[in-house]
Amino acid sequence: MVATGTETDSSHLRAALDLAERGRGKVSPNPLVGAVIVHDGKVIGEGHHAELGGLHAERAALEDAGSRGEDPMGATVYVTLEPCAHEGRQPPCTEALLDAGVARVVYASEDPTEKASGRGPGMLRDGGVEVELASGPEATEARLQNQPFRKLARSGRPLLTYKAAMTLDGRVAAPGGDSRWISSVESRELVHRWRSECDAIAVGIGTALADDPLLTARSEETAAGPQPTRVVFDTMARLPLDSALVDSIDQAPLTVVCGPEAPTSARDALDAAGAEVIVAAGRERAARIGAALDELGRREISDLLVEGGPTLAGAFFDADEIDRMRLFIAPVLVGAGEARALLEGEGARRIADGQRPLAIEHRTIGEDLLIDARLREW
Repeated sequence: MVATGTETDSSHLRAALDLAERGRGKVSPNPLVGAVIVHDGKVIGEGHHAELGGLHAERAALEDAGSRGEDPMGATVYVTLEPCAHEGRQPPCTEALLDAGVARVVYASEDPTEKASGRGPGMLRDGGVEVELASGPEATEARLQNQPFRKLARSGRPLLTYKAAMTLDGRVAAPGGDSRWISSVESRELVHRWRSECDAIAVGIGTALADDPLLTARSEETAAGPQPTRVVFDTMARLPLDSALVDSIDQAPLTVVCGPEAPTSARDALDAAGAEVIVAAGRERAARIGAALDELGRREISDLLVEGGPTLAGAFFDADEIDRMRLFIAPVLVGAGEARALLEGEGARRIADGQRPLAIEHRTIGEDLLIDARLREW
């Protein structure tokens, strides 16, 4: 790894990272990528991967340079991910960069997929281009920006984020199951944005039966865009055919994950109603969760937002599958011992055995405190 070493390099990489963010929620399972072309200290082209199947960031930046009447010959290209060298939905970016005659490429993070793995930078070097892999905060941010893409590439499973709202005394529902509304209006609006940016939303059958949710992105900002796949973990395929989830299949896809013991008639009925039914095999709960996540990964779901209750969350935690937690803490106390806890699983037997996050960020949303805890990095 080579440090870029100058404030100028860092500044242009920062701009490329900001450009990459414009593709969030629009390019999955592809990564977020931004690119900036600089010649003699002047930015002559900018681009980002804007939609799945559309131009990659480097080609978009080269096209932008052309529209400005600028020549990229001898320029430096700053890009957040190593340029690709394979044919996919778009032709290789390395060819475009070599054809354009750029002199230097600085990229912020490597591509962990088998079809990449350094091929692009190697081809550029062979073509006489100076190539540098950045280090420092921009490199870290580039990796964190594409955690869903990186996890899917390395494990075949989606990145799993658990979202919940809880009271000051750590409860997610009152003793009778009521949880509306623990979080503020502003927090719920933010959740709708998160829904619009992820590939899929998951709940357990308990939540589906108790709340009859739609699980769609429904804010003014997000309602017009594509809807995420709704996933229900439902061992016995009990999801009612007249539920809001089934009734709205024409608005957003629905996947039901059941066990092999689920009645064939129930599975067939859900399938006939338009739901995709996945049978997750395995004797133990952790094995079934792993099998389900493998199946979701094969369907190119890279970013999974879990909104289910404490039973499903506890199962994911016990299976060691939670990568990130986003917790809204509301200024309210329930004070009842029978109220539902955040995670209801086997958990750790001792505090010393508990899992500690790699990093934690916090901010206020409305009257709530949002805790964003990253449990692992890919």
